[in-house]
Amino acid sequence: MAQQQRMPGRRGGPGGGAFERPTARSGAILRRLWKYLSHYRWLLIFAALLSIGGNLLALTGPKLSGFAIDAIRPGPGQVDFETVFYYAGLMILFYLASSIVSYALAALMVQLSRNVVYQMRKDVFEHLLRLPVRFYDNRAVGDVLSVLSYDIDTINASLSNDLVQMLASVITVSGSFVMMLTISPQLVLIFAVTIPVSVLFTRYRSRRVRPLYRTRSHKLGELNGYVEEMTGGMKTIRAYHREQVFIDRFEEKNAAACEANYRADCFASMTGPAVNFINNLSLALISIFGGILYMRGGITLGNVSSFVLYSRKFSGPINEFANIFSELQSALAAAERVFRLLDEPEEAPDAPGAGLLTRVDGRVTLENVCFGYDESTQVLQNFSIEAQPGQVVAIVGPTGAGKTTIINLLMRFYDVQSGSIRIDGKEICSVTRDSLRKAWSMVLQDTWLFTGTVFENLAYGKENVTREQVREAARSARIDGFIESLPEGYDTVLRDGGAGISKGQKQLLTIARAMLLDAPMLILDEATSNVDTQTEQEIQAAMLRLMRGRTCFVIAHRLSTIQHADKIVVLREGAAAECGTHDELMRRGGYYSELYRAQFDTAAGA
Repeated sequence: MAQQQRMPGRRGGPGGGAFERPTARSGAILRRLWKYLSHYRWLLIFAALLSIGGNLLALTGPKLSGFAIDAIRPGPGQVDFETVFYYAGLMILFYLASSIVSYALAALMVQLSRNVVYQMRKDVFEHLLRLPVRFYDNRAVGDVLSVLSYDIDTINASLSNDLVQMLASVITVSGSFVMMLTISPQLVLIFAVTIPVSVLFTRYRSRRVRPLYRTRSHKLGELNGYVEEMTGGMKTIRAYHREQVFIDRFEEKNAAACEANYRADCFASMTGPAVNFINNLSLALISIFGGILYMRGGITLGNVSSFVLYSRKFSGPINEFANIFSELQSALAAAERVFRLLDEPEEAPDAPGAGLLTRVDGRVTLENVCFGYDESTQVLQNFSIEAQPGQVVAIVGPTGAGKTTIINLLMRFYDVQSGSIRIDGKEICSVTRDSLRKAWSMVLQDTWLFTGTVFENLAYGKENVTREQVREAARSARIDGFIESLPEGYDTVLRDGGAGISKGQKQLLTIARAMLLDAPMLILDEATSNVDTQTEQEIQAAMLRLMRGRTCFVIAHRLSTIQHADKIVVLREGAAAECGTHDELMRRGGYYSELYRAQFDTAAGA
């Protein structure tokens, strides 16, 4: 829609703090993630069983290794090779079985994460379609797309990889601890010092790193939004030779995104080496005190070996957790942005008992309407107008006067703050939005075509339409000849919003779409702005025929297109300054006549 009135609060920078709110606690985020996981609780239970089985098989290996070492007695040739090979063979079998189970677990978790992410992305997309227009007026597209793609992909990577490691770590740590207790409770006391140090250090780092990952996600959203904005305006940038200016701006945003990514990854990467040092320190202490116990006969050499292996299994997951720590924080920051988007309030539901708007005659009344996009600025002030069934009402005025705002209110993209809007005597707030919007067809200045055939684009708003009906609408819009010239005619696939088609041709296609809808009321917002004068005259003739019997609201800057309107409303500073037919307003010699003469004097001078 042509933004006659720029929405206050709309940020030029992509993202612009789109989802900046007080930080959610990790527990709250994890609980919401669990709601997605709980739909697949049986897969989770099976995954837990596989993880337990695989880790128990792997935990048996060090014990078997100790038995094999104890089969080696002091002195040359004092080796029980039969016992050594027996336990070594068992170790190979157990480790092989553990590897097979681990592979099955990884495949299961990939399937589980795929299901969760599919549902999450589906929920986000459906939520986006239920959000009010106000949301999109104040958000950068790139930041929203960053949440839908990058942030959800980050969660997917964490669920498929980190969740498996965390689950395995819990079992490995618990099993190793029990096995070490059975071997030597004295040596276990070493971990009473090193483990609390590791936990406290990791917790401290988590509080410092997560805000950095939140900043990284935000900066990436800004960068994506900026790139999306620039690629959409590439012709204008080239036309004004402003490439270097936008390259410099991109450099700033790219540098900010890279710096945020560097700070997050660099700060998080310090955790792994620090925790690894603590774990290696515990290993050194075990070697020292284990040797002392062995010299005193308190433990066998095989048990010392088994204890060392179990200690590595015990401390290894803690070190792994420190290594995947950055990914977890990144996933939590991403999940926080996803849930903030899902928490955006949807369009207000229809009023209780709202009825359907049916058998519309088209009498539209706006009475003492007041509205502003924020509390500090009023766009419309006590605006009143009435359109009788079948009338063509044109709205003209300077940029920012509130012309498009009237369209927003008629369609209930926004609701009035005071006053009323009625159709056939019914308050539009007392009928369902669906039935209200189906009563209107719209042709906007900004055309929108989706990837699909020409036929599908034209038949977009009407079900069970025939090809002949589509052809008739195309002929009325003077676009049938162009469509037939395409390689596949009406079956030609349009891609990338109709790339390769001129703006005027896109405009004609959307006009044909509106003609085909055959709604009782019509909105034209600069509908012929991208069409040449000759084509515009042809379309006007066709549209005057189609508009007969329908209530029409027309916004136009070219006053030549609205001379035959039944009523022309001149909007200035949010109020109706003048109202009447073209001839009446010209005789009055007011603002409309000045605007008309200025426009045609300029055209004549040109």
